[in-house]
Amino acid sequence: MQTKDVMQIKEVRPMTFFYHAVRTTLSGLTPQLGTVARELYREAAALDLTVTGPVYWQYVGFGPEPETEFTLHIALPVAEAKAGYAGKFAFQRTEPFRCLAAVHEGNWSDIPRTYGKLFAHLSGQGLQSTGLNRELYINFNLADPAANVTEVQIGIG
Repeated sequence: MQTKDVMQIKEVRPMTFFYHAVRTTLSGLTPQLGTVARELYREAAALDLTVTGPVYWQYVGFGPEPETEFTLHIALPVAEAKAGYAGKFAFQRTEPFRCLAAVHEGNWSDIPRTYGKLFAHLSGQGLQSTGLNRELYINFNLADPAANVTEVQIGIG
């Protein structure tokens, strides 16, 4: 596992998400949630949507305690929403997102270290988390988890 210690504050421009929402806790995250991305890709292809980036997991109302309930959006960024869509997923146009970001390379079981470094940096700089966090799955490799590349973004106010 290698976590790049390069952190940056950036503003992510608005985008359109095609997503699935679920209420859960950190301890409630299961590998079965990973199958949602496959379903999103299938539905996006059936709707002829243009996918514009990697899978995102967006944590809304996220808290540091493992049993804090939050809403998880498993999302694909797409070029535009499909008017009149009434399927099992939804569309959302995001707001600009100011965040502290870092790249985590390796197994997701080690990702709490990256979060720890980010939250420590926020605290050290006197910055406040908004409770909205994102993970962008740049390289998703179940056969070789050491090859995973994930950008972690902590929303800041």
